[in-house]
Order: sequence, then C-alpha cells, then structure tokens
Amino acid sequence: MTDHQQKRNRISLPHSVFSADWVRENEKQGARHVGVSLYQLMERAGEAAFLLCRKLYPDARRWLILCGHGNNGGDGYVIGRYARQYGIEVTLVGCGDAFTLPPEARQARDNWSNNYGSVLPENAAWPENYDLIIDGLLGTGIQSEPREPYTTLIHQANKYPAPIVALDIPSGLNANTGSVSGAVIQANQTLTFVALKSGLLTGQARNVTGALYYDALGLSDWVREQNAPIQRLTVADLQRWIKPRSPCSHKGDHGKLLVIGGEIGTGGAIRMAAEAGLRTGSGLVRVLTRAEHIAPVLAARPELMVQELTEESLDAGIAWADVIAIGPGLGTSEWAKAAIKQVGASEKIMLWDADALNLLAISPDKRQNRIITPHPGEAARLLQCNIQQIESDRLLSAQKLAERYGGVVVLKGAGTVIADENLHLAIADVGNAGMASGGMGDVLSGIITSLSGQGLSPFDAACAGCVIHGGAADIVAWRQGERGMIATDLLREIPKLVNP
Repeated sequence: MTDHQQKRNRISLPHSVFSADWVRENEKQGARHVGVSLYQLMERAGEAAFLLCRKLYPDARRWLILCGHGNNGGDGYVIGRYARQYGIEVTLVGCGDAFTLPPEARQARDNWSNNYGSVLPENAAWPENYDLIIDGLLGTGIQSEPREPYTTLIHQANKYPAPIVALDIPSGLNANTGSVSGAVIQANQTLTFVALKSGLLTGQARNVTGALYYDALGLSDWVREQNAPIQRLTVADLQRWIKPRSPCSHKGDHGKLLVIGGEIGTGGAIRMAAEAGLRTGSGLVRVLTRAEHIAPVLAARPELMVQELTEESLDAGIAWADVIAIGPGLGTSEWAKAAIKQVGASEKIMLWDADALNLLAISPDKRQNRIITPHPGEAARLLQCNIQQIESDRLLSAQKLAERYGGVVVLKGAGTVIADENLHLAIADVGNAGMASGGMGDVLSGIITSLSGQGLSPFDAACAGCVIHGGAADIVAWRQGERGMIATDLLREIPKLVNP
C-alpha cells in the first residue's frame, strides 16, 4: 500500500477523472486539438516516462523494458530509444509479432530495431543485474485476467530485485474499476497519461500503483474542457464547501444534530459519532441511547445532551433536530427496529449507518432525504450479492445502491465512492490503511451529518465529510504512523480541517 509520505506527490494530480474507455475513444480528438498525431503523442509519453525514471532513479544504468502488443508497448519502445541515447544499457522484451502491433506501436518498434538493436522474445531469460524495470505490457485495455505470456512476465517482474515503473497503469489492474482478477504488476511508481483514470483511485489500486504521477502530454487545456464524469476529492476541495462563520453567529445557527444508537455494549459507537459532530462544528448535539450509557457518555463528553431512547424522547428529538444520524451501535433488536420505523417517518435529512443499514436490507425502501454509508459487506447485503461483486466495480456498485435506495451513497473503502441517483460521482482520494479499525465509520457518520446540519446539501456533505475523515487520518498517520491508529485519534484533528 502506498504510504502517507508517498502520497505527497498526489497534490499535483488533476481532480477530473475519466474512464479508460473514454480516454481511448477520445485521445485522437485531443491530439488533433493540439495539432499532433497519435505517434507524436506516443513520443511525448515515452519522453515523459524517460524523464521521470531518470529523476526517480538517477543511478540506474541498466533498464529492462517490457513491451506488450499494444500502444502501451509502443511507449516502452520510445523510452528505450531515449534511454539508449542517454547512454543507458537497455534490454527490450517484446510480446507478439511486430506485424500485429497497432500502427503507432509498430513505428516505435521499427525505430528501435532499425537504430538501436534487437527485441528479445517474451520467453527469453533475464540477466541478474538490471537496476530498473519498466512495465509497458498491458496498459488500460485489459478487462479480464491476463493471459500468457503476460502472466509469466508479470510474476517474473514482481520477483525481480529491481523497482518497477508502470506506464499508464500497472499491467493486470482494471483501469476502469481498479479490480484485479489475476496476475498484476506491483509497481513502485505509476505514470499515467492524458487523463486520470478511475481505476487508479479505488478498488485494489493503492495496493499496486505505488506513488502515482501524471502527465497530460500537452493536452491539459483540452482535458479541462471535457465534462468529467467523476471528481477526485482532496483536502484542497474543502474551501469549496466550508466558509468562515459570521462573527455574530450563535449555536442555533450551526445545526442541531440528533444521534441515535448505542445498544448495550456498544455505547462507544454513539459517543464517537456524537463527538465527531461537535468537532465538525454542530451547534448542538443530542444523543438518544440506552439508559446505561447516559452517565459514561456525559462523563466522557459533557458538551453532549444525552437521554434514554424511548418513543417519547425520539418524537421530541426528531421535532427538535435539523439532521439525524441513526445506526452507530444500534443493534437489530425490537428496540432498534422501533427506532428505525419512527425515524423513517420523518422528512428531515438523515444518515443511516451500521445496523440501520442491516435493517434497511431486510425492509428496503427508497427515499431522497437519506445518506447511507455502507462498507462493502453492508453494500453486499443491500444489493443481495457478495462482497467480491461489490469490489469488482465499486463505482457501479455505488450507482446501483443510489438507484435502488435513493438519496446519497457513500461506499466506504480504499478510494471511497460517493454517488447519487443524478449520476454525480466522486472518489475521496484521502485516507490510509490505519483506518482499518473499529469505530472509524461512527466518526464519519458524525462528520457528514454535522456538515449537513450546517447547510451543505446531502451530496456535498458526504463529499466534504469523507475528505475531512480521510484527511484527519492522514494527519494522524503523518504524526504517528498507520498501525495503532484508533478512531478517537481523528477527533482532535477534525477542527484543523473544518476551519478555513
């Protein structure tokens, strides 16, 4: 997994994200827009990759370049030419016959063969002393498990004791979905071209891309003119949603948040969600929970208002609140079911998480005033499928959830996806592996509902909330590392991100 330090280069990545299919279908138009041919675009890609490799590995003097049977392989042949001109010892391994290559890749291979040397076949033995491997095997077109000879070459590269730089996308990673169905290159760095592809940001991408770099190949103005179907979200986006407060504002101006949950034994969940709401800026936060949790929650955070959850207190709480969060530690007992039914009758903006989602899966309904925040297991129950199906295409899964349940969907995971029924899609490019611990989802619930109570639309609240949540975890990881991070560690960092 890319660590927190490696992710620093990601601030230079674009915020517009496209499918790999769209890029392949439209890059010719982009090339025409700037007056270059597709082969000239390939030349630019090869030069950009060569310069990045020289910058990353200035002492590497022996390069092994793996070239597939498509234009991704053509980029590799161009890199080889630049490297040889620089005096680097280059070995090129080429898959397939030169006559079956696309025209641009064939031209690049011919330029190499006619001027610089031979191309080894895919089954050639590798020497032991290469300093760098460049992956130009499969590119963005793969939709299924790699076949031979690619499977063998991918495994061989991964075992070799040299760093790997992947061109456009690590071979074997689906560039649209981020899924992996077989062998995949474990890259140290990935340089993607023209536009940022969705499969580089979600699914299994973080496990295999290493540090991610981007070069528009001179098409940046054209790319900015296109209507991107997906937005990449980072901490830099927070200024869009979070504005300075009026000096004369008071607690009633910043949202009254009602948080419902905390079955016996899970009072911590409700406390974390409620405190996250306070830390995000809610003016008032009321907790309805089991009577046994009232004293411990008040002792931990006296700024909260805490009552026993009864039919009467819930009616009063719903009438009082601007926004509602239900689910953290709720359980699935009759007590929980009664609360869900009562809350479900309200038209106020609400967020359902955890056991509220498990109950929703049993009695599904569709409504537009609700944000749901499933992890992949909960999403599988909501869509009546398995986790593997959810993870095989997280973007599509989020869209299916929005279509079936309405409102806004936050599909949690590495590269959290935010979607609604109006085809708005975003990927939160924040967070780290330290967040794989209990209670993180409860904190996220409190953050999102607090932002909604402060006036953001449900979709914007979900987007901003995911960024704050992941951004707070990144601050913690920078300070202490990922392993050992707990959900309450994020609470002290939230105010740093919600104050412009």
